[in-house]
Amino acid sequence: MSGLGEMGNLLKQAQEMQRQLDAVRAELRTRTVEGLAAGGAVRIELSADRQEVRAVKLLPAHPSDPRQLEEALLAALRDALRRAADTEREAIGRITGGVHLPGLL
Repeated sequence: MSGLGEMGNLLKQAQEMQRQLDAVRAELRTRTVEGLAAGGAVRIELSADRQEVRAVKLLPAHPSDPRQLEEALLAALRDALRRAADTEREAIGRITGGVHLPGLL
């Protein structure tokens, strides 16, 4: 195969990967992940693309002490962010075959 043919093939592959990444971005915007703390009494829902907090839920058994509640909210947010990052990494891994390529999303 000539150099130009190889270059054209690489370009087609890059365009297909870009199309797949656009689809993943759209999927992640519609998916919700949930972070939990205080045994599930504090829940935070985020969009899987980590751009939007969708809900904060306090179940009846949530901590009543303000400091404990603040800590539980922070823990739930960190959990939700971790889950969103995992979801994003998993979605990108389907495209890249598990190879980490910085800056894709």
